[in-house]
Amino acid sequence: MNTVVITGASSGIGLETAKILTQNGFHVIGVSRSEENCKRAKEKILSENPNAQITFMQADLMQQREVVKVAESITLYLNNSGNGELYALINNAACIRSWYMTTEEGYEQQFALNHLAGFLLTYKLLPALIKAKGCVIMTGSGSHRGIKVHWDDIMLNRRYNPLIAYKQSKLCNLLFAKGLNDRYAKDGIRAYVVDPGLVNTDIGNKGTGGLVNFVWSLRKKHGVSPDVPAKTYAFLCEQKDRQNGLYYYLCKEINYSKEVTCENANRLFELSERLCGIRYEGKEMVAV
Repeated sequence: MNTVVITGASSGIGLETAKILTQNGFHVIGVSRSEENCKRAKEKILSENPNAQITFMQADLMQQREVVKVAESITLYLNNSGNGELYALINNAACIRSWYMTTEEGYEQQFALNHLAGFLLTYKLLPALIKAKGCVIMTGSGSHRGIKVHWDDIMLNRRYNPLIAYKQSKLCNLLFAKGLNDRYAKDGIRAYVVDPGLVNTDIGNKGTGGLVNFVWSLRKKHGVSPDVPAKTYAFLCEQKDRQNGLYYYLCKEINYSKEVTCENANRLFELSERLCGIRYEGKEMVAV
């Protein structure tokens, strides 16, 4: 049975993706920030599909120590299950903020959760992904267009704008996927970014206040149900022959920002390695 890890799996897109994948015979390991949310999500999935192979693990991925801890738990689980393989990793956990807030490491929270958490978790789970010739899927956003990475102030602490911070983090999702493909496609690994479009979830109401909370409460009413974008994640996971594209919307490859270049992907990769204290070793970079 193929195993898929989904972060942010207790609600919204992550939960709906877990439902579809378990219904289609995948074993899903969901990661969520609170124990209560993990329990509630597992009960919901099993109530609709009593035969679902579903496991939940609790971790606050905003903090790097918790990313490392849950990665170790997942690796142990995969090894104990017999084959140590990870068929897919869906880096879906994300946040929106109304003001400048930092993690334990002093990193701006949207950059930390929306990008660095997935970057570090992928690194820790890479051996299991390579063993399975698996895929890595990021949750992106069409808002990545029309913005550049602020290389001289990537945390935006000199002039903080929460919307720009969010957009930049979504551009980083594409650059990370591009960087992974450049380095690991020859090992059978493929990375993708899914644009879910406007979805009716509570992402803009968690940890926000004032104008952001108000605007999102109005805007999300025009969004689709989370089960709509969940089908694209399932589509990418279920392909016997890996898709060669990078950016997908409604199960189809679409265009993305011209900022997604090999040069920018390499620059972000090197910066992210320093911020996480790691190094993706031993792979000659080959653009694909």
